[in-house]
Amino acid sequence: MTSFPMANTGAPVRTRFGLRQYAICMAGIVWREGLRFLHQRERFISALVRPLVWLFIFAAGFRQVLGVSIIPPYQTYILYEVYITPGLIAMIQLFNGMQSSLSMVYDREMGNMRTLLVSPMPRWFLLSSKLVAGTAVSLLQVYAYLIIAYFWEIEPPTLWGYLTVLPALILVGLMLGSFGLLLSSLIKQLENFAGVMNFVIFPMFFASSALYPLWRVQESSPWLYHVCLANPFTHAVELIRFAFYQQLNLQALAIVLGCGIVFMAGAILAYNPAIGLSLRRSA
Repeated sequence: MTSFPMANTGAPVRTRFGLRQYAICMAGIVWREGLRFLHQRERFISALVRPLVWLFIFAAGFRQVLGVSIIPPYQTYILYEVYITPGLIAMIQLFNGMQSSLSMVYDREMGNMRTLLVSPMPRWFLLSSKLVAGTAVSLLQVYAYLIIAYFWEIEPPTLWGYLTVLPALILVGLMLGSFGLLLSSLIKQLENFAGVMNFVIFPMFFASSALYPLWRVQESSPWLYHVCLANPFTHAVELIRFAFYQQLNLQALAIVLGCGIVFMAGAILAYNPAIGLSLRRSA
C-alpha cells in the first residue's frame, strides 16, 4: 500500500495493489532484464569463457599438482576439474550479480533508474524484482556451462543432481545479487563501481574453497584459512558442491540465507531516498 500527496487538499490517497499488479510489475522487470541479456551476447559469452578457461586450461595444469583427497561430499578420489566445478558455477553467479548491479549504476547515471524508482510500487519490491531477474539470468548461464561440462565428463553421480542443485543455485544467486545491489547503492559513478568490482570479486573468489580445499589452505596459512571461513562465497560454493551430490550442508545453507537477508536489507535501506542519498554522497 502506497500513499500519494494530492495537489489540492494535501491529503494522502491510499492506493492498494493486488497480486496481479505486483505480478505484472515483476514480469516487466524480469522481461526487461532478459531482453538486455539477449541483446548483449558478449555478456553471455564472457560469462562462459571465464569458467571454461579455468576448466580446460588451468585444471589441466594443476591436475598433477593439487591432488584432492576424499572429503565430503565425495566418496572417492576425484579429478581437480571435478572439484573446481562448483566454484566455477558460483563464479558465474558472482560475476552475473556484479554485472546486473553494474547496470543499476548505469541506469542511474543515464536517468532510467529514476523512472523505475518513482513508480508507485514499493521500493523493496522493485529491488527484489531486479534481484529475481538477475538470478534468473544467472541460472541460464550456469546450466549452459553444465551442458558443456557434461561433454567434458563432469557430471553428478546421477542426473537428479542437476535438479537438486537448483535450489542452491537460486539461494546463492539471490545472496550474491543482493551483495551487488548493496554495492551499487553506495557507488555514485560507473567508473568507481568497476574498480570496486575488481577489489571485491577476485578476493572473494580466491580466498574461498572454490579452487582448493580448505584443509590445504589451513596447512599452508592458518590465518588465510580463517579468512576463507569468514568469506560468504566459501559457503556459497560448499552449498552448491553438496547439492550437486544430492546432499545438504546445513552450515552453508544457514550462512548463505543469513548473508542474503543482511545484504538485501542493507540494499533496501541504502536505496531509501533519505538514507541512500547521504550514503552515496559520502562514497
